Amino acid sequence: MTTPDPICALCGRPIPQGVAQSRHHLVPRLKGGKGGETVMLHHICHKEIHAALTEAELARAFHTVEALRGHPRLAKFIEWVRRRPPGFLSRTPGRRR
Repeated sequence: MTTPDPICALCGRPIPQGVAQSRHHLVPRLKGGKGGETVMLHHICHKEIHAALTEAELARAFHTVEALRGHPRLAKFIEWVRRRPPGFLSRTPGRRR
């Protein structure tokens, strides 16, 4: 029996085997999150989080999945990426703050 694909905590799409994925510390390690809670994400979703928010912003106000989903740039990204196949990978635009 095969195990089901993990689900990306940000976009909610499955992460098939062989697709780039990464573990995101909800509180950045450099801001006290070492050993803290982590979530599995598509690599593209993880890159977008770090392109949109600083480590300080992540630690202060965006240390839950719900808060991340509520950020305007990330909400727009999620709406866009959900229409892509689970293995989709694209360049993340530079920081826009």
